[in-house]
Amino acid sequence: MSSSRICVGAISGSFGVRGEVRLKSFCAIPEAIADYGPVASEDGRQFRITLTRPVAGGLGARLTGVATKEEADALKGTQLYVGRDKLPALGDDEFYHSDLIGLEVRDTGGTLLGTVAAVHNHGADDILEVQGKGEALLLPFTRAIVPTVDLTEGRIVVDPPEEDE
Repeated sequence: MSSSRICVGAISGSFGVRGEVRLKSFCAIPEAIADYGPVASEDGRQFRITLTRPVAGGLGARLTGVATKEEADALKGTQLYVGRDKLPALGDDEFYHSDLIGLEVRDTGGTLLGTVAAVHNHGADDILEVQGKGEALLLPFTRAIVPTVDLTEGRIVVDPPEEDE
């Protein structure tokens, strides 16, 4: 496991004029971000989250210590973390993105393709970004394409789709 902290959300800007923020949650249930206790920024600041309403692109929220629009604006782009021990245990075949980043990726024949550089989600399934010697390879994170994830061995086996000629 790659980290004792997990990024559970990010502040995407201010909302309104009274210090509310627009919060993007990375939790399976977006509102759960407020249930984990205080969240911390990369620089160590801690905030308690009080959700106020759904807003376009996320959740409206109040953070402790943030009272003005200017203070909320200054937090734009801030990632929010909680300790791994605060998060629920995952079921079989479920993974935190941070556990996948850095894993070695091999095809079903054993050829090294690279390592997982990032995990993206643009509203549908997750997409693994695999960085090898050439261009980044983007693979859907589905059972058909990624039949094996072995966190103990630090590797993923993939069966990439055939390329069209």
